[in-house]
Amino acid sequence: MSLTLDDIRAAAKRLDGVVHRTPVLRSRTLDRAVGAEVHIKAENLQRMGAFKFRGAYHAMCRLGPEQLARGIVTFSSGNHGQAVALAARELGTTAVVLMPADAPASKRAAVEGYGAEVIAFDRYTDDRDDLMTRLAAERGLTMIPPYEHWDVMAGQGTAALELIEDAGELDALLVPVGGGGLLAGSAVAAKGLLPGVRVIGVEPRAGNDTEQSLQAGRRVRVAVPRTIADGQAVATPGELTFSVNRRLTDEIALVDDDEIRDAMRFAFERLRIVIEPSGATVLAALLSGRVTLTGRAGVIISGGNIDVARFVSLF
Repeated sequence: MSLTLDDIRAAAKRLDGVVHRTPVLRSRTLDRAVGAEVHIKAENLQRMGAFKFRGAYHAMCRLGPEQLARGIVTFSSGNHGQAVALAARELGTTAVVLMPADAPASKRAAVEGYGAEVIAFDRYTDDRDDLMTRLAAERGLTMIPPYEHWDVMAGQGTAALELIEDAGELDALLVPVGGGGLLAGSAVAAKGLLPGVRVIGVEPRAGNDTEQSLQAGRRVRVAVPRTIADGQAVATPGELTFSVNRRLTDEIALVDDDEIRDAMRFAFERLRIVIEPSGATVLAALLSGRVTLTGRAGVIISGGNIDVARFVSLF
């Protein structure tokens, strides 16, 4: 199987009326700071607060009745878990979400608030894929992983599709990268519509598994990152996502936690939006000069799920 622009267009039709068509924001202050015209896709304003709802709902609505009725299992640091839980509620089924024991409490509470069962694991010692596979076998559940799934990637790619439709032609597109699903879907959409666009993934410097993997030409595993960008604390890219990203990603930019904090502050004070650390990495790459742009650029802010206490504690 593979992922094509037609797949993403088909996903957009299935998601029409289900997901929010999130706004594209502009800031003259940001444009002056980076020397380019920046168009910001605000997926922090998506249902459940992140782009993840696109992929989770799309993959789950494509299941057959018997698969859906069995219930869903996944693993997540928070946002995909919320997305699966909400999609399960909307589609009339149940969900079990494996979450790191140190995941933000607000994200666990949100998953449970949407009606899912949460099972904790240790992200630094446990194999989350193995845990999900074993639980699926024990309970007869259907697996919807956070990024290693073509329908998930197609759903995530609709964010970039909308951005380009609303903003027009772009010279560059910046996308946060963890497991690589958003980057893969976005890259397919962007390169399909704009073959000359420069696709840039952004990840925390503490966990540059995608950068190392692209340099090596194969998937590289790093120690599980310790970073405030919990949504990007991934040890190795997905196999399917990497097969796409190694072909279509032009470069990877790395940002550190202090730069992420600065970007979150900028978003709050200048854009008047609250974004979580993983969502702020693309702005961090621009504001810190890690990426140099000219012309017209698009950035996807992946999410805004952070509670007041944690937001304040980061500054």
